[in-house]
Amino acid sequence: MKRFAFGALLTVGTALLAASAAEPPPSEPPAYRPLTSDLMNEVIQPRHIKLWQAGKNADWDYAEYARRNLQGAFRRWSAAIPDYKGQKTADLAEAFTAEPLAQLEAAIKAKDVGAFKAAYGTLTDGCNNCHQSTDHKMVVIKVPAADAFPDQDFTAR
Repeated sequence: MKRFAFGALLTVGTALLAASAAEPPPSEPPAYRPLTSDLMNEVIQPRHIKLWQAGKNADWDYAEYARRNLQGAFRRWSAAIPDYKGQKTADLAEAFTAEPLAQLEAAIKAKDVGAFKAAYGTLTDGCNNCHQSTDHKMVVIKVPAADAFPDQDFTAR
């Protein structure tokens, strides 16, 4: 019985060793391919919030910085994921954000909090309209009601 168990163990071990030798481990892990939801939650949404914090506090230098970062994040989304459910992401970003981002740029240059808030509302509506058009109506973006970045000072310098 001991010989049989030892022989079976030896046979199984040899088979496992041969199988593992047949498939060499990959030299590098597969490249990370972000999903739209990854980029929206980790890149776009924080920039959207920071833009609000800066503009509502009239920190115009940071507001312009945040606006450019948000605009750039939409470009990077379009480059990383050129097509989303049969639609070009660059076209989606352009259709829903170009005009509001231009309005935000003008409000920031004018240092006009009222115009900034109106343009930010238009941008936020654009986000929600995009979500509707891509069958993500459950994702609703709003103007932040509280400071989501308590470790950052958004007062003008």
